[in-house]
Amino acid sequence: MANVNKVLLIGRLTRDPELRYTPGGTAVCDLGIAIGHKWKAADGSWKEDTCFVDVTVWQKQAENCAEYLKKGREVFVEGRLALDQWQAPDGQKRSKLKIVALSVQFLGGRPGGAPGGAAAGGGAGASAPEPPVEEPPPPEEGAGQEPPF
Repeated sequence: MANVNKVLLIGRLTRDPELRYTPGGTAVCDLGIAIGHKWKAADGSWKEDTCFVDVTVWQKQAENCAEYLKKGREVFVEGRLALDQWQAPDGQKRSKLKIVALSVQFLGGRPGGAPGGAAAGGGAGASAPEPPVEEPPPPEEGAGQEPPF
């Protein structure tokens, strides 16, 4: 049987992107996004639920996200689910699901409402090309990072 691990999400950033570099010099950016879901309850009232998701972006796309995205900006993320595991300072094992992004598209207009927003690109205007989708390399050994694929 074939395996499929593909995630498509549209949501808003819950915080400014956090850019860092591995010891080998590879850019890594962490994003938090919120995805809202509305539905009509049996009593006719509208209910809303929000799902908060952590996203990791690698290489040039990570640098583009850090440069052009800010809290509240809407993004379309295509990626895969990954299980992040670590040991807490109290010795307990912890884990959480996160998304490793293969593609991040910036939605909406430019910040500040200026016309000519980048619907799917670097966020610097309509003339800016979309960052290429690159398969991230594994982080340097001992960098404390999960391999991105």
